[in-house]
Amino acid sequence: MIPTGGTSGKIRFTIHTWDTLSSSVWGFSKFFGLKEVNTFCVLPLYHVSGLMQFIRSFLVGGQIVIYSYNTLKSNFIPSIKREKTFISLVPTQFKFLLTNNLHFLRKFATILLGGGPSWSYLLEEARKHGLNLSLTYGMTETASQVVTLKSRDFLKGNNSIGRVLPHAIVNINKKEKVIQINSNSLFYGYYPSYSRQQNFITDDLGYFDNKKYLYLTGRNSQKIITGGENVFPLEIENAILETNLVKDVCVLGIDDNSWGESIVAIYVPKKDDTSTEAIKYLIKLNLINLSAYKRPKHWIRTKCLSYNEQGKLNYQELRKMAQKFILNKIMQGL
Repeated sequence: MIPTGGTSGKIRFTIHTWDTLSSSVWGFSKFFGLKEVNTFCVLPLYHVSGLMQFIRSFLVGGQIVIYSYNTLKSNFIPSIKREKTFISLVPTQFKFLLTNNLHFLRKFATILLGGGPSWSYLLEEARKHGLNLSLTYGMTETASQVVTLKSRDFLKGNNSIGRVLPHAIVNINKKEKVIQINSNSLFYGYYPSYSRQQNFITDDLGYFDNKKYLYLTGRNSQKIITGGENVFPLEIENAILETNLVKDVCVLGIDDNSWGESIVAIYVPKKDDTSTEAIKYLIKLNLINLSAYKRPKHWIRTKCLSYNEQGKLNYQELRKMAQKFILNKIMQGL
């Protein structure tokens, strides 16, 4: 059993078998044309992101180095054979290393980046430095990635999350644009229920282009409906980051009697003297392409955002922060 759902605070245990895990490894190896898999692991082994790195090297052959991410944060650079080694990171880890340990990232043949949305400015920075970034899409329920973008495509300017791996079938619901997955790597349900899964319906929305590259547009559960309009947080987060005044941000929808939901931006400024008004001013000047109805109605300045041990945003804690902030404004009559 592998835990999932840490970002929502509701942890469930997915049931996998040796066959489902092996299918994931086969698809990964076939896609990359590998006879062995060497990997440098800084992700927890009790979650799918770390566990599958071990399973790949165990089944296919190759070396796995298990290393402390906290040690990497101290700027220590271990010896790596660049031409052979993979590293898997989540966006928060990649962002930190890109800023503080770029030389380390250059050592890898492939940097697998998954575990959440990757902001566009991070991708541009990676491309500028010629990093062999490979965007991935998958989840605990699929025993890791089912869609991957090869680094050569990324370096040519492709911002999709790639093509479907050979062990999976991915379809898009025509009406809702929901991503659906069928694969031999699919889990057998959430404990204690046990049943073979068919056509797993994800929480993700997306589309394929005419070359069969998959693009993500958002998550159903994070979609904000404000004033009758559908808004996806990732677009707003990217726009806020493009002001170059903010180093981290999370956008949420909070219940609102007038609007249905109000858009809330919780952000960490790059400099102490950066004001909310300065950010709003850049957006209002149309320097950043963000329609008026997509602009946050509430702005919360904070020193840091809450993340879990996997490097994913803790939406439960951030939502509580936003609700408390809005309640205080109401109490103060603002």
